[in-house]
Amino acid sequence: MGSAISGLADEAKGCSVSPSGTCLGDLPESCVTSILKFLDPPEICRFACLNRAFRDASSSDVVWESKLPPNYRFLVERVLGEDPRCMGKKEIFSRLCRPNCFDGGTKEALLDKIAGTICVAVSSKALKITGIDDRRYWNHIPSEESRFSTVAYLQQMWWVEVVGEFEFQLSPGTYSLYFRLQLGKTARRFCRRTCDLNQVHGWDIKPVRFQLSTSNGQSTVSERYLDKPGDWVQYRVGDFVVENQDAPTRIKFSMVQIDCTHTKGGLCVDCVLICPGPG
Repeated sequence: MGSAISGLADEAKGCSVSPSGTCLGDLPESCVTSILKFLDPPEICRFACLNRAFRDASSSDVVWESKLPPNYRFLVERVLGEDPRCMGKKEIFSRLCRPNCFDGGTKEALLDKIAGTICVAVSSKALKITGIDDRRYWNHIPSEESRFSTVAYLQQMWWVEVVGEFEFQLSPGTYSLYFRLQLGKTARRFCRRTCDLNQVHGWDIKPVRFQLSTSNGQSTVSERYLDKPGDWVQYRVGDFVVENQDAPTRIKFSMVQIDCTHTKGGLCVDCVLICPGPG
């Protein structure tokens, strides 16, 4: 289809005239709109530069509504904090495709401009972390490597428990949930990235237990050893399926290592990611 689209674009740009004296620029806007609905957003923007008919059609609500997820009205209200009736569909698409913070800056949503699916990040400040108020154990520290500009850092503790709950209206499909973690504390020195691993210990003795459950009865449990010190790792907790686009899904998740025979330390907790999964 790519070569066909390219050929069509070249013809329209040159406005190749047929024996009857007509060209692609003479197509009715309704016809052009029907064509653009089958193209990806980058291709639509490319065709908008060809002539007036394509430019006008490329701003049509009919075209851009076909690129939005079924729950876009909810996303506009919850994520953008605006009334979807007061916005054009092209504007909605454009704004959702940029990182948008909501719920007091503790969550971020981003629409994939090709797939039309949403990905949500939940910051460490929106999680319930045992001992987070005691600076002997945990601290919130600034980080250039976090989309929220801050991470939760564990110095040392026997009982490690991080729990979260999130309710959101997701489009039907399969989703995966990840914890974004790093062993070690990174910093910038002389324009170079460095990672302090001095407090990293205890994670190779027993695995961390990850859990996920949803309001419609789905649940999963997995265990992983934390590894790759100095690198951010997305630990996959599990998958869940959304079938009803009109009802919000409540998701509960946790990571726990409560073996009190040894201490654990040197862990950075950035966020929890909820993204479209396989299938």
